[in-house]
Amino acid sequence: MSTQPKLTRFKQNVKSKYQIYNSIFMTLPFDSITKTGALLPLFHETCQKGFKAGDDPTIIVETFFKKYQARRSKESQLNLLFRFIQYIERQVVLFDAIEDAAFPIVNNMDGIGTLRSLKESAISENKLEDLQRYLEEFKVRIVLTAHPTQFYPGSVLGIITDLTEAIKENDLLRINDLLAQLGKTPFFKHKKPTPYDEAVSLIWYLEHVFYYSFGQIYDYIQQNIFEGKHIENDIINIGFWPGGDRDGNPFVTPEITLKVAARLRETILKNYYRDIRRLKRKLTFNGVEDRISKIEIQLYKAFTTSQKNPITLAHLVSELNDIKAIVKKDHQSLYIDEVNSLLNKTQLFGFHFGILDIRQDSRAHAAVFNAMVDKVIASGSSIFPKNYHDLTEKEQVKVLSKIKGSVDVSLFDEEDVLKTLNTMKAIKTIQETNGEKAASRYIISNNQTTLNVMQLYAMLKLVAFQEELTVDIGPLFETITDLENAPAVMEELYTNPDYAKHLKKRGNRQTIMLGFSDGTKDGGYLMANWAIFKAKERLTQVSRKYDVTVIFFDGRGGPPARGGGKTHQFYASLGPTIEDKEVQLTIQGQTISSNFGTLESSQYNLEQLISSGILNRLNDTNAAMLKENIKVMDDLASLSYKAYSEFKNHPMFVPYLERMSTLKYYAKTNIGSRPSKRGTSDKLIFEDLRAIPFVGSWSQLKQNVPGFFGVGTALKYYEEKGQFDRVKKLYSSSSFFKTLVENSMMSLSKSFFDLTKYMADNEEFGAFWTIIYTEYETSKRLLLKLTGSKELMEEEPAGKASIDMRESIVLPLLTIQQYALKKIQELEKAEVRDEEQIAVFEKIVTRSLFGNINASRNSA
Repeated sequence: MSTQPKLTRFKQNVKSKYQIYNSIFMTLPFDSITKTGALLPLFHETCQKGFKAGDDPTIIVETFFKKYQARRSKESQLNLLFRFIQYIERQVVLFDAIEDAAFPIVNNMDGIGTLRSLKESAISENKLEDLQRYLEEFKVRIVLTAHPTQFYPGSVLGIITDLTEAIKENDLLRINDLLAQLGKTPFFKHKKPTPYDEAVSLIWYLEHVFYYSFGQIYDYIQQNIFEGKHIENDIINIGFWPGGDRDGNPFVTPEITLKVAARLRETILKNYYRDIRRLKRKLTFNGVEDRISKIEIQLYKAFTTSQKNPITLAHLVSELNDIKAIVKKDHQSLYIDEVNSLLNKTQLFGFHFGILDIRQDSRAHAAVFNAMVDKVIASGSSIFPKNYHDLTEKEQVKVLSKIKGSVDVSLFDEEDVLKTLNTMKAIKTIQETNGEKAASRYIISNNQTTLNVMQLYAMLKLVAFQEELTVDIGPLFETITDLENAPAVMEELYTNPDYAKHLKKRGNRQTIMLGFSDGTKDGGYLMANWAIFKAKERLTQVSRKYDVTVIFFDGRGGPPARGGGKTHQFYASLGPTIEDKEVQLTIQGQTISSNFGTLESSQYNLEQLISSGILNRLNDTNAAMLKENIKVMDDLASLSYKAYSEFKNHPMFVPYLERMSTLKYYAKTNIGSRPSKRGTSDKLIFEDLRAIPFVGSWSQLKQNVPGFFGVGTALKYYEEKGQFDRVKKLYSSSSFFKTLVENSMMSLSKSFFDLTKYMADNEEFGAFWTIIYTEYETSKRLLLKLTGSKELMEEEPAGKASIDMRESIVLPLLTIQQYALKKIQELEKAEVRDEEQIAVFEKIVTRSLFGNINASRNSA
């Protein structure tokens, strides 16, 4: 029986099921306001008809009340809107659970991009040995971040997991109970989470999903590609930012970092303990049973008592290897695969589970470092020359490269200095308890100069690593200017004899992080992506020149505006001019739950990432970009950058975001521990805007500006010059540009300008809204012309159907949000401010953020 098209599978297993289960949900009797479930479909229909007729959100809401609820008091009407918000939030959860349950049916788990497909194509092309060789040195690291774009509290995540299982089994009674539970479970967090809370909620995915999906993938590679032989390389691992990322988050303390590392260690030991208990029931043979029992007791003690190191990783691995040998020799290899699978997990996760990255801004480091120098000089120490601050930057770098000595942290009493220096001591402590790998990288965000790197290098050595620096320093280049300067900075580091010596001890591997979100905010969609591509080429070139393997770590978020979208396609499209021995990227917020939230989706998406990196190396047709294509790409990026820069510098840009969008409400959602903007100024400054509220606010407006603005203007230039065929040639021959285009089309398909069309008549912001809408129309028209499509995402009908369903679910929510925003604007202009009413509508705006973000899955 032939497999049905993906769109048909989606309609049968997602769309139809949603309609059935939603109808059950809408009739459940858990609501204190009567008939909410019956009224919501009527409100949904009013929204659809209203926008079609060109009505604005205020007219739509008022029409609904006039037509269906004319007798309700104003207070009762507002209460009903709150109830609608609560219902829609839960409809989104239901849709998430149904889509998760259908994942292995809708997606071909053995299709293109999976390991089975990769193995079969390697065998058919006689390249199995090449594949083995690549896998012996290739790695994928996904780094979970605490960036706040996930609005589900832990209790709701638990319901989604249970609901997904019940839907898979078509267990109607259980589904009914879970929907009722969902209706009564609060979504709103009254208190901001601490960084430790964020870490605990993400460790849930490590414990319940990644432990198993990573294990299965590694077992498959070993058994089917390496024919059971041991592989030295771990191939896949997890990075972890909650508790270590202190960039702009004053709540991340050294104590939190240590506490998170302890929790990671405790969790992996518990997982090993559970596996050992399962093995104990099977390995009931002479010479094995007693040894398994001893391991069980030692592991239990390791996470339940304060006894120091009742078991080491080396001892656990040695014992398991001995047991494996005995089972093979004396017991006909019975259950040997289970022993081997546990051994593989110890190789993947050690006693650290996730690799904890530390991150801080270069400006924060500089302030701490200079304060440290002053104090050390004042104490009479000769570590720094007395005239250190008068030296040139090059001279300072020279001093720092040769730094020796030890700095006593008790010299200091300034809070920021103590936090930073004690964090460095914490890294050393974590390495001693969880293994060196557990905390072995420090990222410097907003890195601009060689001095930024050497200041951290010197601090680490003076405070905690006098004997040997067992930490990799990873500069993060974010803005367009920093990306241009990055190769020169790295060349200075590579030619510094002392830094080169440090790199040699670290295997001549240098991590360089390249940020998308601030790049997009700074330079617009096309320029950010192209600037990163070119920076990678030049950084590869300079690294190869000095015999250094550069590891690119991409700050990719969920949406195209943060470098996300079809991530695996990006890695498959990079070409031979970019180093590709490792794929490393950040995963955040709802992208964690949507792409890696279940065993199937986690395994599928990890396999796609592995195969995209490998295909880039196995693929004979993977040529560098043609010279004429580079010229077109350069032009498109420059034209787009100019258009975006003019737009960004428009006097209405910041006021529009501040007063017409949901930007200022992000801070009130209590979804993340980090402040929603940098700086302490009351006035909103563009540079202080964090990327998540910035991108998220455009998404809530359904004007996904960071994912398309400037694209239309750049394409129009070529159209007007009669040279559009040059762009078409670029599109047909460059998979990198093709991926950019497809991701931009996704951003456009999630835009809905009818929602804010009323702003065109606004005296203050009408002209500015029209600029955005014109660019949207131009981008849409020319991207369709470029791809030869009749509609956006034509080549991805199932993906488009999912987006359309989600957008339809939240249409009433968006309408309510805009209605409330407009009411706030009117109330604020009144001669006498009604603070009580303003507070009510502000609460409506804040509450409506949750469902909109969750529905978008990769919106911020």
